[in-house]
Amino acid sequence: MGFFIRLVILFATAVLVALSARFNPGNVVLFYPPYRIDMSLNLFILVLLVIFALLGLLFYTINATKQMPERVATYRRSKSEREGNKALRDALKAFFEGRFGHAEKAAMRAAELPENTALASLIGARAAHNMSQSERRDAWLAGIEDNQQYKVARLVSTTELLVDAHQSEQALEAVKELNANGTRHIHVLRWALKANQQAKQWTEVLRLVKALDKHRSLHPALSTRLRELAYQDLLSDHGQDAESIRRLWYSIPAEDRVKPFVAALAARTMVAQGLFDEARNLLEKALLVDWDERLIVAYREAAAKEGSAALLTQIEHCESWLVIHPTDPELALTMGVLCLNQKLWGKAERNLEQALMYASDITCLRETNLKLAQLNEQLGLQEKAAEYYRACALIAERKFT
Repeated sequence: MGFFIRLVILFATAVLVALSARFNPGNVVLFYPPYRIDMSLNLFILVLLVIFALLGLLFYTINATKQMPERVATYRRSKSEREGNKALRDALKAFFEGRFGHAEKAAMRAAELPENTALASLIGARAAHNMSQSERRDAWLAGIEDNQQYKVARLVSTTELLVDAHQSEQALEAVKELNANGTRHIHVLRWALKANQQAKQWTEVLRLVKALDKHRSLHPALSTRLRELAYQDLLSDHGQDAESIRRLWYSIPAEDRVKPFVAALAARTMVAQGLFDEARNLLEKALLVDWDERLIVAYREAAAKEGSAALLTQIEHCESWLVIHPTDPELALTMGVLCLNQKLWGKAERNLEQALMYASDITCLRETNLKLAQLNEQLGLQEKAAEYYRACALIAERKFT
């Protein structure tokens, strides 16, 4: 429609010009001795228009010729950008399709464009890593070390790839650089946690677990398991003396000190160093918060010496707990063992038989039979003691078959 409107306007203009020229009687004389040129005004105007058109065309041609190198360079640059961006898209597509060889080749082509070099290098590094080509991976990452704009992206990718390759020391160096850069978002914290876990830096693992728990970024089961692994390594006796264990114990957050796994492990470590009173104290506090058989077993292992006031106190505690947990086999076994140590034969037998009645765990059954055998041996009932020893041996045999 626009074309027809312009065509009508063109025809109307031509008609107006023709009519105007028809009623224009003027002449133009060009005199240059000895030459004289006479022409109508209409022809003169037409000649001027043609001359101006030719001059305009000439100037346009000269200008276009001057701009030709720049236009060629712009065209080549535009073509290079299109090809580089297409290669970058191909690299991403191939990477997510799992065709890592194609992805790396496409990344090489994309890296020829300066604007795409850093991003293409990250794709190439990940592709090389997935093909177990660590040297090529490191070469890709080293090529963009001076690029400050992509520094965080490079360090995060480096951490991920090194953790995946179980190169924890190098991964921790990248994490340290990230921390110095002030980058501590959730994704970085997760990979820092994995790097520290591999390096067995358990103090830092606990700090990172606590930080991630605040953001609800860890599954509760995973958080619990990581805490257990950390405390298991920290509290295990690696030649620590009693004072070191005390300092370590009080450095643990109060909310973690009453957790069954932590309290039971700490109690066993303290018992190994002869800190029986501290072990019993922390177990009693933990049992007030959470009733757990692991704590009861550790409480039994931390039994005080025969005839001591501490042993009588333990027995009193167990009696009060039995009122609340009358069918707990581990508690009944603990009560029986404590009474046996105190030579309260009748009470020891009743509690051990009660434990035998409710026990279902093989370890608990075996230990209960063993203690009953020892009790009857103390009382001089050799035949009955032999029966319990036999039952203990059968349970042990069943455990290993």
